[in-house]
Amino acid sequence: MKRGRKTDEANSSSSEETIEKESKRHKVIDEKTIAVQSPDWANLLQDIILQVFQYLPLLDRAHASQVCRSWNQVFHMPDLWRCFEFELNQPATSYLRATHPELIKQIIKRHSNHLQYVSFKVVDSSKESAEAACDILSQLVNCSLKTLGLISTARPSFMDLPKSHFISALTVVFVNSKSLSSLKIDDTPVDDPSLKVLVANNSDTLKLLKMSSCPHVSPAGILCVADQCHGLRELALNYHLLSDELLLALSSEKHVRLEHLRIDVVSENPGQTQFHTIQKSSWDAFIKHSPKVNLVMYFFLYEEEFDPFFRYEIPVTHLYFGRSVSKDVLGRVGMTCPRLVELVVCANGLRPLDEELIRIAERCKYLSAVGLGECEVSCSAFVEFVKMCGGRLSQLSIMEEVLIPDQKYSLEQIHWEVSKHLGRVWFPDMMPTW
Repeated sequence: MKRGRKTDEANSSSSEETIEKESKRHKVIDEKTIAVQSPDWANLLQDIILQVFQYLPLLDRAHASQVCRSWNQVFHMPDLWRCFEFELNQPATSYLRATHPELIKQIIKRHSNHLQYVSFKVVDSSKESAEAACDILSQLVNCSLKTLGLISTARPSFMDLPKSHFISALTVVFVNSKSLSSLKIDDTPVDDPSLKVLVANNSDTLKLLKMSSCPHVSPAGILCVADQCHGLRELALNYHLLSDELLLALSSEKHVRLEHLRIDVVSENPGQTQFHTIQKSSWDAFIKHSPKVNLVMYFFLYEEEFDPFFRYEIPVTHLYFGRSVSKDVLGRVGMTCPRLVELVVCANGLRPLDEELIRIAERCKYLSAVGLGECEVSCSAFVEFVKMCGGRLSQLSIMEEVLIPDQKYSLEQIHWEVSKHLGRVWFPDMMPTW
């Protein structure tokens, strides 16, 4: 009996040891599995972390920098701060998240000499947000910016500021940058003297200038920029700044060939704005010097204000009508815009544009993109227009309400007919019903 009991105890002890060994073995395997399945985030390559951080809003980026020492090191790498957008708004006037003031101070203190591509986005119309942007600008004394953008998504913003306060902050950047290549300052009180400061310090490097809706700038001010900044390749401005002298300056032998010129032709109050006429000889000289330039024109006029335009040939390539435009004006477009590549008409009225579209198809041999909103075109005329343009129409955006069925084509038939001439499947755009 004793011998049997000892044997049983030995067997039991052996079983327990086996179970314990198996348990330890499985535990080791499980730990190895967990180690394989759970990556060590702290040991990620810093280049990968840097790429991720660049997509994070500043507040999230700051929170992520507290995860571990490695991530904090990436947070302070110069490459992370070369390109940055400050978002500014007042909590009482906007639900959007702004850049935290304390983080802004930290960025300027530690990384002002690293900042190169900077934009300020004011997402509300408060004067306080615009003032905050100017305060930050005035602190960028150690920066050598290459790109500066002042963006206001809600007007008036920067225009509410005292002009001297804004100019003082802006000239700090102009004086200290020395290598500014891109400047976007729409809807701001920038003026002619500040542009002279810009030219004096950045004439050799400036390549892009976008300054629509800047009422304190005169044609003489923008002419000063064109005369001195011979490397300027892209320019965007309001029509009142466009002059024969400016086009001739851009056409001089010293000036590089302009690649992009955008002109905004805007009228806020009907009949109160007088629009001058640019001479055909000035346009001819400009195109002779820059034959491949994209000339983009946005029209926000009332019908009675179009009289000075499209009276003779104009080298426009992209043409947008933001308000209702008459049949007569569109007819003149077909006669005077042989370089036209893109045409967008938001509204026309209740008179069909059949003849006008056919004329545009006949004369505008480079037309490749068309958009029609609140207009009317008979289905037959539209099919003929597409047939004449053929496969070069890479973009064709037409609201279904624009097309008027006639004896030859119904709305169901036009889809097949237009697709046949385009060489691809096409449908008219549908207005959402919600």
